[in-house]
Amino acid sequence: MSYNLRLNHLQPYPFEKLREVLSACKHDGGLEHIALSIGEPKHAPPSVVIDALSNPQALAQQLAIYPVSRGGDALRQAIAEWLGARFAVEIDPLRHVLPVNGTREALFAFGQAMLSGDAGSLVGMPNPFYQIYEGAALLAGATPFYIANTPDNDYQADFASIAPTTWDAMEVLYICSPGNPTGHLISDAQMRRLIELAHQHDFIIAADECYCEIYFADQPRPGGLLASSEAMGNAEFARCVVFHSLSKRSNLPGLRSGFVAGDAEIIQRFLQYRTYHGCALGMHQQHASTLAWQDEQHVEENRALYEAKFRAVNEILSPFYALQQPAGGFYHWLPTPSDDVSFCQSLFADQHITVMPGTFLGREQEDGFNPGSNHVRVAWVAPLEECVEAAQRLVAFTNS
Repeated sequence: MSYNLRLNHLQPYPFEKLREVLSACKHDGGLEHIALSIGEPKHAPPSVVIDALSNPQALAQQLAIYPVSRGGDALRQAIAEWLGARFAVEIDPLRHVLPVNGTREALFAFGQAMLSGDAGSLVGMPNPFYQIYEGAALLAGATPFYIANTPDNDYQADFASIAPTTWDAMEVLYICSPGNPTGHLISDAQMRRLIELAHQHDFIIAADECYCEIYFADQPRPGGLLASSEAMGNAEFARCVVFHSLSKRSNLPGLRSGFVAGDAEIIQRFLQYRTYHGCALGMHQQHASTLAWQDEQHVEENRALYEAKFRAVNEILSPFYALQQPAGGFYHWLPTPSDDVSFCQSLFADQHITVMPGTFLGREQEDGFNPGSNHVRVAWVAPLEECVEAAQRLVAFTNS
């Protein structure tokens, strides 16, 4: 039987690796399990969305319609208005916006639609990273180029060290701001420099901005690629696309709804691919999504919940761990005093907590160093009381 041999290049997903290493561990105490390993929001979704999806008459009508790949006018308009209000950019809802089934699906499909498959072509991505970037590159026949985000550089990518020949070979550069897992922001100056490089070396910047609405009152609000593009005179967003989702912003991971926006020519090409792919958002998803993008109150309330959790766990953990407050997102990228996989196994056995080993989110660079090593990703998605208990158990773990 034949199949796509490029599948052999894919590594097991981080959660599969985690299940395997924890299968040899057992918690013999009576502590309830607390999962801090997966970034699945646990706050309540907005009531306006639940009410919309619970309307039997409207739902019956929406389910009886084949949706179009481009998305309906109301949803594209709501997205364009949200982008304009949030990032102060001028967006044409017909030319610059394409609704998608969440950022995970879109980030992967984008690579399949845009990459040439030519020998020697590269796809840039942060390291550690969201594994979808790597899978998209490998299955499209490109080679991932890992850009290390290390503590000695404050978890910033050292774009300046990349050789011109490498930029020449690059076809797509995936960036993530706020970063997963580091929480680091790419500055406006860095964004502008990347846009200049994209024009000089003819590649596309694909900016994963799905954590941009989770930030803190004493931190700068995350900027965005489209805002940097327009501010430097690239008002048509040439070679720039952004990916946004309702999963984190609105606690709606099960709705599978997001959008891609930016360069009109790229959006049109991606639309052509998606027309054949057959992945249009259902009309009930579109209606609920429209309402979510139009409402900011639930986003502000959601942000306040995360801020309260970080205040609480920081106070508990800071005397015992080398914490770095993330600029955005809901993760702590926590340095460990020992090997990160062993740390996770011991923590599970001792305190019945799961966190994600950093090495599972990174790859070895040419020098053999994995930038995720000796770190764990801790997702503060559970309710406040559960997060506080988890932090107290982490302290007990260090004391034991």
